[in-house]
Amino acid sequence: ILKTLNSWFWWENIWMPINCTWADFVDRDGLVFPKPHQLYATIPYAFVLLIIRFFSERYVAIPLAKALGIKNVRRVKPQPNPVLESYFRECSRHPSQSEIQGLAKKCNCTVLLVEKWFRRRRNLEIPTVLRKFQEAFWRFSFYLTSSIVGFIFLYDKPWFYDIWQTWVGYPFQTLLPSQYWYYMAEIGFYWSLIFTLGIDNKRKADFKAHVVHHLAAIGLMSGSWCGNYVRVGTLVMFVHDTADFWLEAAKMFHYAHWEKTCNMLFIIFSIAFFITRIILLPFWILRATLYQPTYYSTTPVIAYFLFNGMLLILQGLHLYWGYLIFKILKRFVFLK
Repeated sequence: ILKTLNSWFWWENIWMPINCTWADFVDRDGLVFPKPHQLYATIPYAFVLLIIRFFSERYVAIPLAKALGIKNVRRVKPQPNPVLESYFRECSRHPSQSEIQGLAKKCNCTVLLVEKWFRRRRNLEIPTVLRKFQEAFWRFSFYLTSSIVGFIFLYDKPWFYDIWQTWVGYPFQTLLPSQYWYYMAEIGFYWSLIFTLGIDNKRKADFKAHVVHHLAAIGLMSGSWCGNYVRVGTLVMFVHDTADFWLEAAKMFHYAHWEKTCNMLFIIFSIAFFITRIILLPFWILRATLYQPTYYSTTPVIAYFLFNGMLLILQGLHLYWGYLIFKILKRFVFLK
């Protein structure tokens, strides 16, 4: 069954134009092509990024937070109690008064002690401001670095200025070393975010949206790598990263209570977000992936619909987040 599914998944008609086979993508005459098995390297790269994250948060973010006046608040841990811990995990974090009385009898202690235990146990689940600052610092560092490096990789490429150039020579476009490392770092980063979903600060408003975004991003980048849509893929990654580091910077100053700096950075982020995600992505990138390929092939392959479907999912998330940003800006302007 697995062999059959594998043969179906790598069927040429899914990934490449008509009359092309995988044999055509063997490196030759100085041409180097992306290979699907290279994506396995993104998993170890993700763990390398996690190691870098650990040291940057510990030895850079914490001293920076202290310099900005953020203190490490130590929360009091409740006394070990297997009965209450089991109830907290399996039943409820906010037991009713009758349930508290029943637990007090079961543990042979007072109602006040049970209430205090649950209050302290709930507080342990809330991330401290320092922990939030560390996460924001890591994301800020990666997005800023990837934006700078992405610009260095792309500024001298013709497809950075003329979107039609992304299809010139397709599908036999050689893979550049800069494109390889750009892809490996980006996919590895999103894998690392998925690996730490259970321990990172959970955002109640859009936690599911973030999970969908990470999975769609990995699927989109991996698929574009296999189909050699690398030129368009690097443009998509660059457009996404250039707005995000402004938001993470705003969060960092918000946690430090530098409200004026935070407000200014959030306004810059909002402008960058609407330019890159609401204007450039649909009217520049999606135009190149939906409309322009019809000039190079009269019979679009299945990957054409898969990639554009994932891009449209991302665009839907951008519209959702754009709506949230607009609500914040409206509240900021009219309610101060």
